[in-house]
Amino acid sequence: MDDNHSGSCLCGAVRFRTRGPLRGVVYCHCSQCRKQTGHFVAATAAKDADIDIEGKDALAWYGASDVAKRGFCRTCGSLLFWKHGELDSISIMAGSFDRPSGLSGQSHIFVGDKGDYYSIDDALPQFERSAPSIKVADE
Repeated sequence: MDDNHSGSCLCGAVRFRTRGPLRGVVYCHCSQCRKQTGHFVAATAAKDADIDIEGKDALAWYGASDVAKRGFCRTCGSLLFWKHGELDSISIMAGSFDRPSGLSGQSHIFVGDKGDYYSIDDALPQFERSAPSIKVADE
């Protein structure tokens, strides 16, 4: 599989293309991700220079903290991106990619904050807060 991927929001108003390798999928169970999505987030990441976004007029950003924002389609409401202001990469929701994505799970973060209505039953590494290699909004 090559390192070029594409995806979009539900209505197609926002589309994106990535070049180069993507990070493994990180499952975030923090309360912000749960409240925004109704469950937990599954996201990969790409370097800012390796993503092209079309339909930026339909892309809205919500400042979820002082250092991070969440990008979503203002038409259909699809959550697409998470961006830390101090990093040169952008997290991309794994479910927004066209198939086949070639993505696979890497780890679970903020498991101490996960919902009480589900369990984590895979063998991926779990972190009470964040993995050492992943910078989050409150660190």
